[in-house]
Amino acid sequence: MKIGFIGLGNMGGPMAANLAKAGHEVTGFDMANVEIEGVTLAASGAEAATGAEVVITMLPNGDILRKVAAEIIPAMSKGAVFLDCSTVDVASARAVAEDAQKAGLSALDAPVSGGIGGASGGTLTFMVGGDDAGFATAKPLFDIMGQKAVHCGPSGNGQAAKICNNMILGVTMIATCEAFALADKLGLDRQAMFDVVSTSSGYSWSMNAYCPAPGVGPQSPADNGYKPGFAAELMLKDLRLAQQAAEEADADTPMGQAARDLYAQFVEGEDGLGRDFSAMLPRFEARKRG
Repeated sequence: MKIGFIGLGNMGGPMAANLAKAGHEVTGFDMANVEIEGVTLAASGAEAATGAEVVITMLPNGDILRKVAAEIIPAMSKGAVFLDCSTVDVASARAVAEDAQKAGLSALDAPVSGGIGGASGGTLTFMVGGDDAGFATAKPLFDIMGQKAVHCGPSGNGQAAKICNNMILGVTMIATCEAFALADKLGLDRQAMFDVVSTSSGYSWSMNAYCPAPGVGPQSPADNGYKPGFAAELMLKDLRLAQQAAEEADADTPMGQAARDLYAQFVEGEDGLGRDFSAMLPRFEARKRG
């Protein structure tokens, strides 16, 4: 398949490389000077999109997505698939999809879960919104770049699924870190805490698969000085997107709002910038009540 790939950063670069390694013809573009094995670099996004059967974007936010879409949609062939894997606001995803559909394209919003390791290893999960025909065309590519792709419904629903999932993740990670900090101050051994919670009603992904306490459970960023697997500032971005969507939908999400505010304080007012989102644990350890 002839593929255009725009946005070759920490996530997009490995994804494009995996597609090229699988035998697809990949032409990429990025504002930075990058080299991706097997990927031919274009001089612009429009050049990368020209003649492609599928154009994939992996971009930082909705404003940039809208600008890139305005550039590449006119260059794309009718019937091609515009596959956006960025994590952006639902409104931007739906606006770009509408513009693509008016131009005779299929449009998919397909944000990912799995981080840089998942992008490199081809084990991402895709949450996909858009039409059935576009999903069917892109499915073989999802199978190369990831381990699972869930079709969540019409355009925008992929973003909706991503931000709802990550709102849960942000809230449960804070609760897990709070509980470990409390257990420490009550004199409860961390391993005992893990052994109880990981096999009882406190079970969660944050505890069992990504434990924020170093030396406990499977290897996680906590065992590497909290170097980011998923950075706290990216969690803050997703929690802000969730609250933006909640406001637009008139949904009451007090725990999501509290998580957003705590991560904002951690990232912007403390030492959370550039640390893993599970570094909330040493934060709580250092604080007293109130």
